Amino acid sequence: MLGRLGRLVPAAVRSVQESFHTLQARTSVMGKPNVIFVLGGPGAGKGTQCARIVESFGYVHLSAGDLLRAERIAPGSEFGELIEHHITNGTIVPVEITCSLLERAMTKSEKNDFLIDGFPRNEDNLTGWNKQMGEKVNVRRVLFFHCSQDICTARCLARGAAGSGRTDDNEESLRKRFVTYETATMPIIRHYEAMNLVSQIDASRSPDECYAEVEEILNKL
Repeated sequence: MLGRLGRLVPAAVRSVQESFHTLQARTSVMGKPNVIFVLGGPGAGKGTQCARIVESFGYVHLSAGDLLRAERIAPGSEFGELIEHHITNGTIVPVEITCSLLERAMTKSEKNDFLIDGFPRNEDNLTGWNKQMGEKVNVRRVLFFHCSQDICTARCLARGAAGSGRTDDNEESLRKRFVTYETATMPIIRHYEAMNLVSQIDASRSPDECYAEVEEILNKL
């Protein structure tokens, strides 16, 4: 099964890339887009904070997870099954697909300031992003929402019980997602820390308290 799913990746990337103009053409007119990465464990409140940033600062919020979930159920999607396999198992979708979906969304938006939520999540993501997008955008900051696994898990389970519609808001998937987060995503955060690009926010606090700190960070950019 995995062999067949793996063969879908090249076709998926071609399908995405052939449907839209590249970001490179857009850049020649508007200049390089500005990107802020938003990272943190499942349930750390990334989406909530991104919504407030959009409202106050006018950024376009691109959730890597939301783009993948939308593509998974899109009618006629060539690689929905591949995405479903990775999401259900708490593993990471091939970077070629995620980068292509992000590039497509950025090009389609015709805006210049973006929050990219939940990406890059591992070394392969980072390498693929730098190869495909590194020369096309300016990465200005990484917002790192730090929260304990217990708090994050409780939030995700409550979200699932409230009808989030996410197939990964369950204890088994969450355990796998946290293993992935600790072993794969934390090294990416450390990488950006070494570049003095990370702002760490205590996400165990209330949304209002978190946002007050976020607002202060963004006002300094």
